[in-house]
Amino acid sequence: MKKTGNIVDWLLLKRVLKYSNPYRKKLFYAALSAIFLAVLGPLRPWLINYAIDNYIIVSNLEMLAKVTLLLFLMLFAEGFFQFYYMFLSTWIGQNVIRDIRTEIFQHIISLKMKYFDNTQVGTLVTRTISDIETISDIFSQGLLVIIAELLKLILVLVFMFYTSIKLTIVTLITIPFLLIATAWFKRNIKSAFQDVRTQVSKLNAFVQERIIGMKIVQIFNKEASEYDKFIEINKKHRDANIRSIFYYAVFFPIVEILSALAIALVIWSGSLSIINSTGVTIGELVAFILYIYMMFRPIRQLADRFNVLQMGIVGSERVFKILDTNQKIANEGKIKFDGNNGNINFENVSFYYKDGEWVLNNISFSIENNKTLALIGHTGSGKTSIANLILKFYQNQKGKISIGDNNIQTYTIQSIRKSISYVQQEVFLFSDTILNNVKMYDDTIDNHTVENAAREIGIHDFISSLPNSYEYVVGERGITLSVGQRQLIAFLRAYIRNPKIIILDEATSSIDSESEELLQAALKKMSLNRTIIIIAHRLSTITGADKIILLDKGNIIESGDHKSLVDQKGKYFEMFNKQKNIELY
Repeated sequence: MKKTGNIVDWLLLKRVLKYSNPYRKKLFYAALSAIFLAVLGPLRPWLINYAIDNYIIVSNLEMLAKVTLLLFLMLFAEGFFQFYYMFLSTWIGQNVIRDIRTEIFQHIISLKMKYFDNTQVGTLVTRTISDIETISDIFSQGLLVIIAELLKLILVLVFMFYTSIKLTIVTLITIPFLLIATAWFKRNIKSAFQDVRTQVSKLNAFVQERIIGMKIVQIFNKEASEYDKFIEINKKHRDANIRSIFYYAVFFPIVEILSALAIALVIWSGSLSIINSTGVTIGELVAFILYIYMMFRPIRQLADRFNVLQMGIVGSERVFKILDTNQKIANEGKIKFDGNNGNINFENVSFYYKDGEWVLNNISFSIENNKTLALIGHTGSGKTSIANLILKFYQNQKGKISIGDNNIQTYTIQSIRKSISYVQQEVFLFSDTILNNVKMYDDTIDNHTVENAAREIGIHDFISSLPNSYEYVVGERGITLSVGQRQLIAFLRAYIRNPKIIILDEATSSIDSESEELLQAALKKMSLNRTIIIIAHRLSTITGADKIILLDKGNIIESGDHKSLVDQKGKYFEMFNKQKNIELY
């Protein structure tokens, strides 16, 4: 199992490193700087050893000054290469995470709606933001540092054996204990980091959902219970971090104790040798004390950097899991829908969101070009599902859907959605100006076109009455506007693209009478020479439709225009009279 885990880690690391291919030159220079640093470090104790034994003891001040100058130059060179390495490695890391973050966001916006039905928003935010940040550390604090520290460790051991085999053997007495502590630390910190990332994701998802649904939380007086839930999730996040800190708190003191013990053993052994004149010099003893610091520091750094690397790998695993999600929108069609023919035909169509739970059952209907179709029925009857299929948010499992003369699957998604405008009951507006919300950041639509379109559907006066008019910032999700005002903006956003087909999903179900008058006037203007599909609960708003379809549990139970359905005195007649009596009451 452990071997399998190491293979997976290596494959993930290899995949991350592929993203550095465009920056190979800078990666090479960063690695070169790390190598220079690894070489310069062990040279200093050797020079100090040489200076003590050859110049200080014999009082050769001239040569001592030259060695001291050389040491200063080496320190300056180390400082320069340290800066160059840190800058380049961080630069590479930031560019890599920029590229990965761009790729993952592009991937997310290309996924099917079904994926978002089953994935928390907070989880996606965590993957796109904080998990990707850990990948940057692979370059800035992980892989290159590990290579440099390993090289430094090897060179330190080489210099130590060259200086004194006896003192080297004494120093290495503590190494087995250090290796055991390092293995224990590495094994435990990996699971701790995985737990930390999991808890961060849960915390983000919880906070995101509660902030978005704050109105529901407060309406149902759930502040206290949601607070208690947050306390519990936050506690688990704290516990996961404390567990990781615990391993650091145990490991680093062990390293310091072993380092001090190694120095003590070297001083004791070296001092005896100096006193007894058995081959160890004062310079070698001083150099070995410095070598021990240099040897233990890379080992401690390696354990730490391996965990930084491990955290980056954990983050990359989560990120790549999204990138590997095979739920991208299938754009199998090759024909571009030109919008000239708005005929829509459903032929024996069945559809489900979850296996076996059919929401549409073998339904068939058609709507002619430039006509208005109204879909009515109780919640869950399948009205919005029909709209989702026409917009290719989902694909039907059975039957055939045609627009114009072709199967909808033969059209490209882009051409379908360019020719169809969709106005939902819950209008989403970005925290930006009305102008940008209407244009949707499309530079091909100029401000004059927006204003003319608003005049045409009768909402220019409403927009002009707002502070800063079309430059009015609507706030997050359009919170500064009323429901009816948001709907008016959504109508304008749909109308300005001159679509051939317009789908209105409960677009007038929860607005005031004044806004409804504006909306009805706008709808009348928008209906000219267009195919309109209206999904409605309020039957009084669709009496003028060319065709009305009454759905119940995914089945069409009645179909016809208002007059013919009333004459049938069936379910539609009952619903219409009931709503009419309620409105009169």
